[in-house]
Amino acid sequence: MVYQPRYGHDSSRIIAVEALVRWDHPELGLIMPDQFISLAEETGLIIPLSDWVLKTACRDAQQSLHGLSVSVNISAVEFQSWQVVERIKDALQMSQLDPSRLEIEITENATLWNPENSLEIMLALKKLGVKLLMDDFGTGYSSLSYLRNFPFDGIKLDKSFIDGMPESDSANTIVENIIGLGKAFSLSITAEGVETEGQLQKLMMMECDETQGYLISRPLSLTALQQQIAALDSAAQERAGHNIRSSAGSS
Repeated sequence: MVYQPRYGHDSSRIIAVEALVRWDHPELGLIMPDQFISLAEETGLIIPLSDWVLKTACRDAQQSLHGLSVSVNISAVEFQSWQVVERIKDALQMSQLDPSRLEIEITENATLWNPENSLEIMLALKKLGVKLLMDDFGTGYSSLSYLRNFPFDGIKLDKSFIDGMPESDSANTIVENIIGLGKAFSLSITAEGVETEGQLQKLMMMECDETQGYLISRPLSLTALQQQIAALDSAAQERAGHNIRSSAGSS
């Protein structure tokens, strides 16, 4: 299990982490999810794997990541069954994590097979108190209608839209319009795949709420994440102290 931070622009700090799984194979080395998740779905192993991710993420958030939200991806296969509601409920009860600190990331594909049933599942999850994020926003075919009809709390803007920023005017325009669309639906906006300072500055100008990507941090182990958060908090306190001293000196 590794965690990739999300950076909040209003607070200028890490406000959430996304739980990501890696397969440390004894012969092949570190294997990324896109190389084994589909196989896990085909074999049925996705359920025990996802349960482990859910329970570990909730436990770590409760015990070691105080105040931070944690997001967990739920696959399309899992979202076809009402068991997903009970599984998330069990993870929350076992960890005693405040449900408002758990975010469930869902792609459009997870709800396409049966929109009516998907809506009921999402409403049941909302009743538990968890938040729902639409992952990879903009890569599907019905994003606008989904924002209107499904109870999402936020959207994660796909990396493919960020890649061309800030050099491409068309990329800038598309991202700005999507951010405006999300805000019209009162949703939080997270830009994924932010890798350059230019992208970050442009997104902040557009009033994007959060960013996630290698510029902020690569996925980290829990221990490394705690160390990074402590270092960032210390740096922020130092900057605040410097600003106070500077203001006192100028007055």
